[in-house]
Amino acid sequence: MTEYDNTNKGGLWPSDKTTDKHPDLKGKIDIDGQDYYLSAWSKIDKSGKKYLSLSANKPMPKESSPEVTTSDTALPF
Repeated sequence: MTEYDNTNKGGLWPSDKTTDKHPDLKGKIDIDGQDYYLSAWSKIDKSGKKYLSLSANKPMPKESSPEVTTSDTALPF
């Protein structure tokens, strides 16, 4: 079985929109091997034509949680 190449490909799905600021569609896209979050808002221009406004953002790096040692949890009294 061959591995599927996702380079320069992505997808959008309907989102759980609760305000107008939240995107109508959300998903992920790979651009030259880098993953991005993709958001889209359905809008209407001045002439009445529908279009999608897009935003692509790099994922935030995951912060590692600090290790808890017994001296960190010891009570001060």
